[in-house]
Amino acid sequence: MDYTKKIIRQSNYWYNDGLRKAQIRDMSGAVLSLRRSLQYHRGNIAARNLLGLVYFGRGEVSEALVEWILSKNLQPRDNIANKYIEMVQEAADELEVMNEAVKKYNQCLIYCTQDGEDMAIIQLKKVIAAHPNFLKAHQLLALLYMKAGKYPEAQQALRHARRLDTTNEITLRYMQELSQRSGRQNGKKSKRKRNKADRVEYRVGNDTVIQPIHNFVQEAAKQIRIVNFVAGLLIGAAVIGFLVMPAIESSQIERKNEQIREHSQRINSLEAQVSAQTRLLDNYRAADADSAEAAQNAASTADSYEHLLNAAEQYASGSYSEDVIADSLLNVRRDCLGTGGQMQYDSLVSEVFPVACEIRYGSGTESLNVANYATAVDHLLRVVMMNESYDDGGALLKLAQACLGNGDSASATNYFRRVMELFPGTDNAAQASAGLDAIAQSGQNQN
Repeated sequence: MDYTKKIIRQSNYWYNDGLRKAQIRDMSGAVLSLRRSLQYHRGNIAARNLLGLVYFGRGEVSEALVEWILSKNLQPRDNIANKYIEMVQEAADELEVMNEAVKKYNQCLIYCTQDGEDMAIIQLKKVIAAHPNFLKAHQLLALLYMKAGKYPEAQQALRHARRLDTTNEITLRYMQELSQRSGRQNGKKSKRKRNKADRVEYRVGNDTVIQPIHNFVQEAAKQIRIVNFVAGLLIGAAVIGFLVMPAIESSQIERKNEQIREHSQRINSLEAQVSAQTRLLDNYRAADADSAEAAQNAASTADSYEHLLNAAEQYASGSYSEDVIADSLLNVRRDCLGTGGQMQYDSLVSEVFPVACEIRYGSGTESLNVANYATAVDHLLRVVMMNESYDDGGALLKLAQACLGNGDSASATNYFRRVMELFPGTDNAAQASAGLDAIAQSGQNQN
C-alpha cells in the first residue's frame, strides 16, 4: 500500500469514528475525531461537512459556516455544503436571532467579571430561550446556579447541556462537582450509604462521574433514540438522514474545549455569590407569597433589572444616543438592585447622564424660549431627575418657569423654593424669588 492510500484510509477511519460519536451526541468527541480526519486529509469533504453539522448541533453557527465554506471552495460542485449554506442564507432572521444570543452570552461573561452574576443569570435565560442549542450558555448558567447554591436549577441546566453533548467533559465535570456539593449539603454518612445503591459510577479520563441509576437509564435510552439536533432551526430532513443512524458506542474525550475552559476559569476566579437583594427577593416569595408588599417589591426588582439590562444593551450596541439610554436608566430603582447590579448601574450613569443632561437641557431651553412649555417641562424634568443641581440650579429654575408658563403654579412654586434652598445668594436664587413674588401677586389679583 502506498503512502497516499494509507493517509486516506487513516482519514476515513477517524471520519467513521466521528460519525459514530455524532450518532450518540458525543459532540465533543466527534469534533476531535473529525479534526484528526482532516489533519490526515484536508480534502475529506464528508468529514468537513460533518464537522460543520456537529458545530451547528452545539449552537456554534459561525464555526459551522466556516467549515462549509471551506468545503465548498475545495469542491464547488456536487457538494451538500452548498445546500447547508443556502439554507442558512434563506433563514437570515433566525441567524440574526442566534447572533444576538451569542452577543448576549459574551455580555454575560463581562457581567460575571464585574460581580454581576445575578444579571448574567437573567440574561442567560433569555439567551437559551432564543437559542436552545447553545451548549455554552447552558453550561455557564449551570455554573452560576451552582455558585449561588441553587442545585436543582443547576441540575436542570446540566441535563439540557448533556442532551446536546452526552460526554462533553465540561458538562461531566460540572455534574461531578454538583454531585459532591449536593452530598455535602444533604449529607450524613448513613444517608450516603442508603443512596449508594441507587447510583452508578463511571470514569471519563481521570474523573469519576456519579449519576443516579434512573438518570443513567434515561440517558441510555436517549442514546438509541433518533436525534434531530437541528429541528426547528435551519437544516431539514436531508441533514437528519446524513447524521443520525442507530448505533451505540462508548468514547472518551481526549482534550478540553478551549473556549469553555477559558470562561470556566474566569468564573471560578470570581466570588461565588449572588447579590443579597436577589436572595432577599427569593425569601419574600417563599415566606410571604400572599403579601402585597412582597409582590410589589418583587415586581419593582424585576422591572429595575429589566430596564438596567435594556440600558446596558443599548449602550453596548452604540446605536442609541445618551438621552434615550438615560430614559431606561431613569426607570431603574437602584435600591432594588444587588451589589453587582448597582455597580453596573453606577458605571452606566457616570457615562450616560452627563451627556444626556446636556442634550435635554439644550432642548428644554430652546422649547422654553419659544413658549413651548409642555415640551420644555418634559426635557427639563428629566434633567432634574438626573442631576438636580445641573447648571448651578439653572435646570431647576427653568423647569419652574416652564411649569409656570404651562399653568402649573403649584409645581413652579416648589421648584422656585428648591432653587432658593440649594443655591442661596446666587443670581438663580434671586430670579426664583422674583418668580415666587410673581405667583403671589397673581394670586392676589385673582382674589
